[in-house]
Amino acid sequence: MFSSPDDVAAQLGAVGYLADTATATTVFLAAALERPVLVEGPAGVGKTELAKAVAQASGAELIRLQCYEGLDEARALYEWNYRKQLLRIQASAADAGADGVSWERTHEDIFTEEFLLTRPLLSAIRRDGPTVLLIDEADKTDIEVEALLLEVLSDFQVTIPELGTVAATRRPFVVVTSNATRELSEALKRRCLYLHIGYPTPRRERDIVLARVPGIAAQLAEQLVRTAAALRGLELKKAPSVAESIDWARTLIALGADDLDDAMTARTLGVVLKHVSDHERAVKELGLPALPD
Repeated sequence: MFSSPDDVAAQLGAVGYLADTATATTVFLAAALERPVLVEGPAGVGKTELAKAVAQASGAELIRLQCYEGLDEARALYEWNYRKQLLRIQASAADAGADGVSWERTHEDIFTEEFLLTRPLLSAIRRDGPTVLLIDEADKTDIEVEALLLEVLSDFQVTIPELGTVAATRRPFVVVTSNATRELSEALKRRCLYLHIGYPTPRRERDIVLARVPGIAAQLAEQLVRTAAALRGLELKKAPSVAESIDWARTLIALGADDLDDAMTARTLGVVLKHVSDHERAVKELGLPALPD
């Protein structure tokens, strides 16, 4: 997939993802060792984008498992198509009087590939082509699903009682992301390489904005990242992320702005701050003017 960390940085850079040394090295090792990589950090710093960029750079298909509270094995791994099975049972029952089709025969028929609905984890394991499996926001799942991930990420195989064991013929590149809202188990961490992505330096963030938002002037990008850094220095409920900086840049272009002065900052705060208390603090701490009626 990649020949070196420098190759990772170059390939990801070609698709618009500027990876630092730690990120490029971890991605290279994860590919070379066929190990999942656990990526933690604040929301919006590029954890999910990293998986997308690896898929795009390597020509792999991206399969995403979005985690949430209440996610179960049926939604993560596989389930049976019960409606289709019921139709087959009814059809078999109708024929039973004529040719004596047994329940045992019907039971065998309805637990076959024809009735199997694969979900992200099983789909990734069964693919022969290059695949990037994104297990997004794993910290939002229940313990039961985390236990399922342990099994899948250990041997890259799953057992379906009716069909037997399905093992990966080609291991997917796996990215597990977490916003660290709860601590993941040590067992899961042991199976993964670890990468923390924090807020970038202003210089790197400027480069990211310039790469992701064609048409923005370098001076305006510089102003934007300096203001974003100032906002992150305040005690906010939710500091602006890189994703919000990119949205901010696109907003300024949409407004035709060529300068991010205090008036423009106050006018566009809603792009980067999503809590009224954060607005009030930013206006007060940065001395921003009140918006006219």
